Amino acid sequence: MSKPLPGTPDIVWQGKFITVRKWDTWEYVGRARGINAAVILAIVDGDVLLVEQYRVPLGGRCLELPAGLVGDTDEGEGIELAASRELEEETGYRADKVDVIGRFASSPGMVSETFCLVRATGLTKVGEGGGVPGENITVHRVPLPQLPSFVAAKRAEGLFIDVKMLTLLGAGLLD
Repeated sequence: MSKPLPGTPDIVWQGKFITVRKWDTWEYVGRARGINAAVILAIVDGDVLLVEQYRVPLGGRCLELPAGLVGDTDEGEGIELAASRELEEETGYRADKVDVIGRFASSPGMVSETFCLVRATGLTKVGEGGGVPGENITVHRVPLPQLPSFVAAKRAEGLFIDVKMLTLLGAGLLD
């Protein structure tokens, strides 16, 4: 079992949302100001809600589970509240209940960011979604049995596929 490095990391640069740190030979990035993320698994009558949006770091559109920042505008905001807000903002669906499934690491070799995966249930369509102005989010409601072919078609169109989609595709990739 490896031990943590002694001391504390140096902050190389910090912006409003991210911090670049160096600790011994490791360089990594993480969220600033205690901001976290919530990723939302929302299934309506056997259909999963997905979002597609342009991602500047990738230089292209990406297919993802709905997600958003926790505590970026309201310090101390709860995961469930933020997830509910983001789900409605991005997809136009409101959840009766949001349960935390667990905390996961995005890319632990270079990013200290973690996210909470939540399950949203009791969904009601209350709007169009699409995110806040400038996000231009496209909402997809995909029947679970058609998910692998839907993802394959999006990949063929040149879209990036967020690794968190493996929560839905994982077992099928082993066939």
